[in-house]
Parts: sequence; structure tokens; C-alpha cells
Amino acid sequence: MLDSESLNALAERLSPGAVLTDPDLLQSYRQDWSFDPESGTPAVVVRAADTADVQEVLRFAVDHGVPVVPRGAGTSVVGGSTAVDGAITLSLERMTAISVDRGSRTAVVEPGAATADVKAAAADAGLFYPPDPSSFEICSIGGNVATNAGGPCCAKYGVTSDYVLGMTVVLADGSAVELGGTRVKDSPGLALTKLFVGSEGTLGVITSVTLRLVPRPASPHTLVAYFPHMSDAAAAAQDIAAALSPSQLEIMDSAAIGLAEDFIRMDLDRTAGALLIARSDAGLGARGEIDTMQKTCETHGATDVFSTDDEFEGEVFDRPRHAIYEALEKVDALISDDVAVPLRRLAELTDGLAAIAERHGTTIVSCTHAADELTHPVLGYPHGDDAAAVAAAAARVEIHELAVALGGTVPTEYGIGRHKRAALAAALSPELLALNRRIKHAVDPTGILNPKVLVSALGETDGRAG
Repeated sequence: MLDSESLNALAERLSPGAVLTDPDLLQSYRQDWSFDPESGTPAVVVRAADTADVQEVLRFAVDHGVPVVPRGAGTSVVGGSTAVDGAITLSLERMTAISVDRGSRTAVVEPGAATADVKAAAADAGLFYPPDPSSFEICSIGGNVATNAGGPCCAKYGVTSDYVLGMTVVLADGSAVELGGTRVKDSPGLALTKLFVGSEGTLGVITSVTLRLVPRPASPHTLVAYFPHMSDAAAAAQDIAAALSPSQLEIMDSAAIGLAEDFIRMDLDRTAGALLIARSDAGLGARGEIDTMQKTCETHGATDVFSTDDEFEGEVFDRPRHAIYEALEKVDALISDDVAVPLRRLAELTDGLAAIAERHGTTIVSCTHAADELTHPVLGYPHGDDAAAVAAAAARVEIHELAVALGGTVPTEYGIGRHKRAALAAALSPELLALNRRIKHAVDPTGILNPKVLVSALGETDGRAG
């Protein structure tokens, strides 16, 4: 338990205004977007201003045997930054600097910078930062790196780890290490940079990231196609992905189509079993790719196919995908999840989601990144309805069980956090679990870093940070 004297001593070691102890302010840092009712209350929130602040916090934490929960924008939907009772919540929200070097096509970014701001800074330099998680307008780069975030663009461009060239990481003992650098082939020794990508704050606290940027692509051409059945849309997507590298390949289920139409009134076909949205940014080759996509969709029974090379109209075509989140956020509490099943089982997944929704009296719609077989089931229930919240939580468990039964997996692009710890443990062999534990213990021997995240799989602290 941290007393006022020790907290005052901590404040003296940090930048002015870094330490927050006001009870009302502490409450605002208890939860992330998982809205976990079992979230704890931190003893203190530290809003670090630089790497030196982070180092001081971790040294203090080790000395006092107190766990530390790193936090970026707080947009985790799996409890990745949910507070722990009596712990230090280490917020990186003040660390937002972005520096783009057009010559080396890199950006050095602090972890609190919004992903949207990084993308905008790259665009201002005539470059492109591809990763585009659905929350890119508000999530932080640090969170993206911590979870190895993806998004629709990963169909062609890959995920966050493909763009991380280097980083500054503060380890549990307060020492700061520089990993990688601005050169793609800057990799002496073990490839430790990749080790920290996706580690969710359990191995160290990232205070700076060097990102690879790429030339800005041409404006995309866009295609949308309606299908009577999800299985037809999935088969078309599978053939498209095998033949081309679309910059986006998404499928909305019938429930998502209906929800989007209720919200945006675009005359979407409510009778359709699925809506496929595809894009090509292949420049002069885009028209040919769109033609190939259209023929493929028609071969697989598409009832209507529309395409455009107009950038504004393309954004309108893509609008329904975003509308499902906006619609639920307006009226309901929102749980966004992610699972992966083979495309050939996608129709079974969406049928199963409909059955689960009916059984638990909740709303479930889904959108699939078809090129990498990742589906986002999105659950909605009325704000403040405790019984509905319990039902939605039970529905979420059934979704995870269904994905596994269909030959898929639960741990995917949102990270593991608190909510998928058991799923991660089930997905790894005993040998891999043991290796993960050894790595965790080697870099964080007292277990102070984000101890409730990955704990089922990475396990065994010495009890001080439990």
C-alpha cells in the first residue's frame, strides 16, 4: 500500500503535474473500452512526460513492490489497460511527439500519439502509414504496437509489426534500451524489437517507436457486391484473395447490413445474406483488378455489383462498414471482439452468431477481414441494463467457443488483455507456454508489469505484483 509520503517522494522525482491522486481523477482511469466491472482502482496515476519519467516510475515500483499498468488511449476492448487495485497506472497520453523524415521514409513517434495523427503526418510528407485499426482516429501508436494491431489494410500491407523498425523500451528495472533503428536491415544480435511488439506492456514500457513509411498509394477504386448467402460471399472473397492483393476485402453479414441501413438510410439491400466491400489501390492496374473482382463475384452468384473509381463515391460505398459501430454506440453499450475461422466456415460462424444473439437477447453483427479470415463480432446491449450486460458477457463466451469449434482461434488482433487469457493458454502448447513464462521472468523477474494481462498464460509472479 502506497502512503502519501511515498507518493510525494515519487512526485518529486517526476515532471511537474505528472502525479494524480485525486479520487475523481483516479476513477476516470479505472476502465478502458472493455468496461470491465471488476476493474480496480489505482493508488496513483502517473502521466509521464518522457522516458526519464517512465524510468523513475519503474524504479519506484520495484523498490515498493507495486504493479504498473501501462496505458495509452484506453481503447482496449479486452481489458489490456484496466486498472489494478493499489497499483500505478502509467499513462503515456502526454507523450505525443511525431517526427517524419521523408528522406529515410521513417517516423519517430512517441507512444501517446494518435494513429490518425501519425497517418496525417506521413501524408503531409507525401508518404503513407498503412496500419488502420477500426479505432485509428482515437487509439494510440503505443497501443497499436503493444497489440500488433491490424485493420482492413492488412490484406495488402500487413500489420503493425511490419512497420516497426526500432523502439526505446524501459524495462522493469528502470533501464532504457534502444532496439533496432531507422534502417530496415539494422538487426545485430537477436531480433528483440519484434519480441516487444504485441507484448501488451508485460515485458517493458515503450517510450518511442521508429516506424517505416511507404510511398503513398493511388486513390482506390471500390467495389461492392450483394450475395444471397454468406457462403457465396466467402467463396468469392477466397478466390479474390488468391488471385489479387486488394487493399481492402471486407464482408458484412445480414444483421450488419440491416443495422447499417437503419442508421444511414442508403437503400442497402436488407434481403441480402452478405455484402462484400473490396478496394484496389493498384494505380493503372486498379481497373483491371476491379474487373476481375466483379467477374469473380458474379461467378459466385452476386445479385448486384457496383464499382467506382471516384474517391468520394468510394468512401460512400465503404460507409456501411463504419456505420455498424456508430449505430450501436448511439443506443447501446458496445462490445467489439475478434475471432478467426477459415473462410469456408464463415457461413457457419455467422449463423451461429445469429443463434447466440437470439438465445441471449442481445444484438450481434459481424464484419470480416476476408483476406486474413478475421471476423469482428460486435455486441450491443442497452446502457445501464445489468442483466443485459451479463447476457452479453455470456454471449461473448459462446462466440469464443463457437470459433474454436469451427477450427478457428480466439486470440487475434485486439490482443489478449484480461478477457482472453484462458483462450491464449488453450491455444499454446505446453512447450510454448513454458517458453513464454521464461521470457517474461527473464525481463520482469518480480512480475510488476501489467500483471493481470496474459497472467493465465505467462503466469507465476512472486506474489508482490499479483
